[in-house]
Amino acid sequence: MGGMVSDTSVRPRLTPKGERTRARIVEKAAALIHERGVAGTTLEDVKVAAEVSGSQLYHYFPDKDELVQAVIDYQADAIVNRNRRALSSADGVETWRNMVLTAAKRTKAKGGCALGSLAGQLAESDPEARALIAAGFDQWAAAIADGLRSLHADGKLPSGIDPDDLAITLLATLEGGLLLSQVHRSTRPFETAVNTLLALAIGR
Repeated sequence: MGGMVSDTSVRPRLTPKGERTRARIVEKAAALIHERGVAGTTLEDVKVAAEVSGSQLYHYFPDKDELVQAVIDYQADAIVNRNRRALSSADGVETWRNMVLTAAKRTKAKGGCALGSLAGQLAESDPEARALIAAGFDQWAAAIADGLRSLHADGKLPSGIDPDDLAITLLATLEGGLLLSQVHRSTRPFETAVNTLLALAIGR
């Protein structure tokens, strides 16, 4: 999913140092936006957190919209990679389940889903951001489906399960469960949703 936001063919190639600086800016911006929201995060906040000058920040991101788009790409990439790693392990479904539950418990679901929370803030006001977030969710569902398809082929899932349908159902369950846990400040709704779905779908 990398490169989803920007067309690198029309931008100068960055030096290794420049790549590291840009990556640090995006990483710090992603953390701030997840904590404070898009509207509550200023470019000045990001500049301070990333320890860069104003000219450096504007060199990589001429405006806030471009930075937010890079954050969407960053969050989607991170989520997709984590899901692929978990589902490709020896006990894919159990590893995946433990991964998502541990992540929710670690933060007590504060801030909700790193990608889903952006949808709630931007989908109705920023069509370009909405499209990028939708693409991120598509990549996420595909990553889950790929892992489930491999497990299905190895006989580790019930034969009647459709991996693509289960992937969408799991993703919808994650998003809804995280939203309930976020407002209740308790991971129980999330844990209940994930565990119940897996028990119904594949007996886990």
